[in-house]
Amino acid sequence: MLAGSFLLWSMRHRTLASFPALWASIPCPRSELRLDLVLASGQSFRWREQNPAYWTGVLGNQVWTLTQTEEQIYCTVYRGDKGWVGRPTPEELKTVHQYFQLDVSLAQLYHHWSSVDPHFQEVAHKFQGVRLLQQDPVECLFSFICSSNNNIARITGMVERLCQAFGPRLIQLDDVTYHGFPNLQALAGPEVEAQLRKLGLGYRARYVNASARAILEEQGGLPWLQQLHKAPYEEAHKALCTLPGVGTKVADCICLMALDKPQAVPVDIHMWQIAQRDYSWHPTMSQAKGPSPQANKELGNFFRSLWGPYAGWAQAVGVDVSL
Repeated sequence: MLAGSFLLWSMRHRTLASFPALWASIPCPRSELRLDLVLASGQSFRWREQNPAYWTGVLGNQVWTLTQTEEQIYCTVYRGDKGWVGRPTPEELKTVHQYFQLDVSLAQLYHHWSSVDPHFQEVAHKFQGVRLLQQDPVECLFSFICSSNNNIARITGMVERLCQAFGPRLIQLDDVTYHGFPNLQALAGPEVEAQLRKLGLGYRARYVNASARAILEEQGGLPWLQQLHKAPYEEAHKALCTLPGVGTKVADCICLMALDKPQAVPVDIHMWQIAQRDYSWHPTMSQAKGPSPQANKELGNFFRSLWGPYAGWAQAVGVDVSL
């Protein structure tokens, strides 16, 4: 009977009250991580608030639910067909720890940014706990190809449909079926573009399929993408821009959120306007009326010189979240 009840609970979205034995915690004050601000901010598109303050999503091809108190993050993992149910192991918790990059002290970063930037100081107290995720590069790449000329709600829907069509089925909780992110081979197939167009990806369908094929056929596959972790920022950015559908902003998003490049500053029209309004910044090229590859680089360099080596993190607080 006990085993049967465990199986029943494993197929529902859990809460701490419903089955506390299946949760483990990581010490982390809310000032270092706000789940609501981070998981809904447009970094990743795989998390849903299925119950108030409980976020469920796919991480490392496992389905997790996360919640938090003032001083702890609570985590539970659903193991699907693996045949046993239990609280997350220390090794599994490392996945969560790395995903949120909890070794990076936000308190120290916020203190530094506030000391060099009065505008950041104004908004920082309203948006504590905003940090960057360390995502899988394949998922990040194709999610941000879908982000072109798009909003968070539509990107989320596109990514979800892409995973349902081409990703492995992981588990069903209540009436929600969760899928892993498709691998390169799945996205490189001959019928993928047509299927993605039917799923509402529009012109992005061609870029998803063509980039998957380019990585596999021209670059030697997944190792090429993974080795960009160790490449210098400029080199990784340039390499990503060779892929179909990857411009300077998308390349910066991937560098920042998946390739250990915290100095990457994604620039769009909002960033451009804020830089001029709040920082009195203007491009040296007087004819530059808006974002362009050269102007984007110049603006990124401006913020890197102001905020330092974690400039991309500072942007996430001072610009993206406060918009």
